[in-house]
Amino acid sequence: QVQLVESGGGLVQPGGSLRLSCAASGFTLDYFAIAWFRQAPGKEREGVSCIHSSDGSTYYADSVKGRFTTSRDNAKNTVYLQMNSLKPEDTAVYYCAARLGDYGLGTQWEYDYWGQGTQVTVSS
Repeated sequence: QVQLVESGGGLVQPGGSLRLSCAASGFTLDYFAIAWFRQAPGKEREGVSCIHSSDGSTYYADSVKGRFTTSRDNAKNTVYLQMNSLKPEDTAVYYCAARLGDYGLGTQWEYDYWGQGTQVTVSS
């Protein structure tokens, strides 16, 4: 059974950090580009970051550039999203998604597999 499971969300104060994990089961992430998306209440799902399978190239939305870093550990079949300098506007449910092929971040419609999401809340 193909499955992606996110973890690491929670409540953090503005300026704080969190690290999200996306663990795969039922398939190997080696050949997949992995993206992080987020969706805040009443808003559309937006792409946050992507990491390619072939060379580890990374892509970020302008809103998170310089604050978020995505990485992958193929030996653990896991991708990470390190989030620093968090802001209240980063509050959302964060999803990881996988697709074959390295085409940059793209839109949510281009991804084949999704996790169930993890809540990130940035508030004082």
